[in-house]
This record gives sequence, structure tokens and C-alpha cells, in this order.
Amino acid sequence: MDYTWLSLLPFLIVISMSIWLKNILPGLVVGLLTGSFIVKPDLIEGAYHSVNYMVTTLSDSSNIKIIGFLYLFGGLVGMMNISGGIKGFSEWVGTKIHNERGLLGLIWFTLPFTFMMPMFRIMMIGPVVKNLVNKMKLSKAKVGLTLDISTESIIVLLPVATAFVGFMVSLVEGGIQELGLELTAYNVFLMSILFNFFAIVMLLIGIIQTLWNPRKKNGDKKNAKQFEEQEHEYHRVGIKKELSMVKAQPWNLIVPVFLLLGLSLFLLYLDGTAKGADTVFEAFSVADATFVMLLSVFITLVLSFVFYVARRQKLGELLYHFYDGGNQMMEAISLLVLIWALTLSAEDLGFSAFISSTLGTFLPASLTPAAIFVLGSTVGYFIGSSWGTWGLFMPLGMTLAVATGGSIPLTVGAVFASGAFGALTSPLGDTTITTASILDLPIVEYARYKLKISVIGAVIATALYVGAGLIIG
Repeated sequence: MDYTWLSLLPFLIVISMSIWLKNILPGLVVGLLTGSFIVKPDLIEGAYHSVNYMVTTLSDSSNIKIIGFLYLFGGLVGMMNISGGIKGFSEWVGTKIHNERGLLGLIWFTLPFTFMMPMFRIMMIGPVVKNLVNKMKLSKAKVGLTLDISTESIIVLLPVATAFVGFMVSLVEGGIQELGLELTAYNVFLMSILFNFFAIVMLLIGIIQTLWNPRKKNGDKKNAKQFEEQEHEYHRVGIKKELSMVKAQPWNLIVPVFLLLGLSLFLLYLDGTAKGADTVFEAFSVADATFVMLLSVFITLVLSFVFYVARRQKLGELLYHFYDGGNQMMEAISLLVLIWALTLSAEDLGFSAFISSTLGTFLPASLTPAAIFVLGSTVGYFIGSSWGTWGLFMPLGMTLAVATGGSIPLTVGAVFASGAFGALTSPLGDTTITTASILDLPIVEYARYKLKISVIGAVIATALYVGAGLIIG
């Protein structure tokens, strides 16, 4: 008897417990234990597998690069905080920005400098945005949503110079080779961008939300207050008081940030050319963006430390707040480790096989893209990973497109759109976790807030896929 349907159980436990407890951590622990005990129905063996899944995720080079980047960047933010950099820059920007529309506009304005990688962008501008949100008493959830939309929905639509491009093209290339098609992977990828309807619709929603900004109603104020009240008034009270007393020095943020940006672009180019790229855009596409970001933040940390000491910052304070800043990212890091481990247990239970076998090849060509988008979005919400969703559904989507005679670029666009939905809306997504951690938002409540708006974009995208499927075939 096939028990692969049990692979859904860990994810169902995580989602249901998160909604019930309004906290994602207990659900992740129970979900991981459940999956492990199903794999090995023995108390000791099950616990062994739970720990082994976590160790395996920490042994993965890509995962450890992400963890290192998060902690080191958090440490850099801590140093910028105690040196007065964030306070000084926020006060300077605060003289230019006086309302919510201005702050949302600032988020969009930073896009050309931070587009390479979602987590990089969020962590670059998140601390400054947080300071301004607190100062102007705005809704953290709405500002966070704009930050996430301007990150996920833009980066998946860019054809070059992001951490996603190489992976996305490789998935298309794998499908083309497996099916023996005479197509060019990059050309199919470029055409699919036009059919990433969800990302396009959410981008338009984000722009409209920024430009159309009516006066706040009582409901909006109540919602903003609800999010604000989640943080206990005594948490980190000593450090908050210390940071409020530092001297504002905007150059202590400007220098490290521009150093990090410059190093990131330069090292992306070097890494790409070392891999055989001939042009700048090609170099950015093939470079190992995750490693480059880690290397860039490490070099920036060392040089910034020297810069701060030269500006008479106290050594003990810098070190203390480096660790404090890094430790503030430990919640996000621990959640990501548990999510990665949970995904491993689900795969051992046959999650991919179950999803593939339940879909079959019964769909008509015109409905294949819409069905792939809806199912992929559902799975993407459960696993919270755009890359995981793409890896799972790209072979399936391209196979169904060929089997039914449907449009390959349209179907590929639907697959990429489903991953974008999951990454944007899921409480398990690294974008949601990172933004919520930086803005001090409860993760489950913030994910629910985003879901309400994202569902509108998903419904519109589904209708567009049905219409495009009927027209294109």
C-alpha cells in the first residue's frame, strides 16, 4: 500500500499549529518529529533522524553560507547601531520623508542597489526602514509587505544579475534535455518571464499601494496597533536605552553599506568571469551569489571594524553589539534550519512522488498552466521555498505541457509564478521570516496579513492563465 500521502502530515501540523499558537517554532518541532517518527517508527530512531536531518542541513554548503551571511550581517547591523550609523542615517532621511508614501517610495528607490538576492535586499534596508516605521508610527505589516513585494516580485522577473537566474535556467535546461526538445533554455526562460502573471500582478498591487495612499481609517490604526503590541515592553530595554543615547553619525552606516554593495558587485563579476563568463550580465548570472554575499559581508565587517576603531568607537562596545546583532538573527536561523530539516523528512516520505502521481496527465492543454500554478502555489505555501517549488514542479509542468500540446513558455512561467507565491506568502518562507524578524513582527500574523492580499493576486493570475491557455493553446 502506498503511504506517500503521509508526507503531507508534517506540513499540515506546522500550518495548523502555527495558526493555533500564533507561533511557528512549536509547530516546526512537532512537524519534524512527526515526519521522523513516520520514517522510523521507533522512539530512539525517530529522535535520531530528527537530529540527523538538522545536521544534514547544516552540512549543506548552500545552507551554511546563508546562515553565515545572516549572522555576520546581523553583527554588522549591530555595529552600525552602536556607532550611531543607523540612527544618523534615519534622522537624515527622516528630514526628507514625512509620510507613509515617502517611506514606501524609499523602499522602491533602493531596488537598483539591492536587487541581487532577496535576503540581501531585506537585510540591507530593513534596519533603516524599521527605524523610520517606529518613528512615524506606521503599520509595520503594510511596510513589510511593500518590502517583500518589491523584493520577491521584482527579482523573479529580472533576466540577469540575480541569485535566481542561474538556478531557474538550469531547471529549464534539465527539462529540455529530459524531454529531448530542440529549444534554448535561456530563450524559454526569457519568454516565461512575460507569463509570470502572479509576480507581475503583485508588482502592480505594490505600486498601486504605494501611490494610492488614502487617509488612514480607524481599522488601519487598530491593525497597526495590534502588530505593535506583540513585543513585550521589557524586552531588550537596556540595549534600547543605550542605542537611544548614541550620537547620530550617518557616515557610520553610509560607508559600510556602499562598501558592501561595491564589493558584492565586484566579487560577483570576478566569480562569474572565473566561471567562464564573457560579459558583465553573464558573469552576474553564473556567479555563486550566496558565497559572494557571504564573502562580501565578511570583508566589509573587517574593514568596517577598522573604520569604526579609527573613528574612536570603543572596542568592547563594537564587539558586544556585533554579537548582539548576530544573535538577533538566531530566531530566523533556527527556523530556517528546522524548515530545511522538515523538507528532508517529507522527501524521505515521498512528498515529490505523491504530488507527481496525484496530478497525472489528464489535464487539457488549455488548463495545464492554470492547474500547475494553483497546485504549485498550494505546495509552495506549505514548503515556503520558491526554489523547492520550482524544482518539484518544473519537470512535471514541462512534461504535462509536451504531453498535452500546451505552451512550454506559458507553463514554465506558471511554475515560476507558483514558487513566487509560496515564497511571498508562506510563514515558512525565508522572506517572511527575515522581514518579520527585522521589523519585530509576529511571523504567523504577518504571513496571514500578506496572504489576504496575495490571494487577490493569485486569483487574477489564475484567470490570466486560463485565458492565455485558451488563446495560446
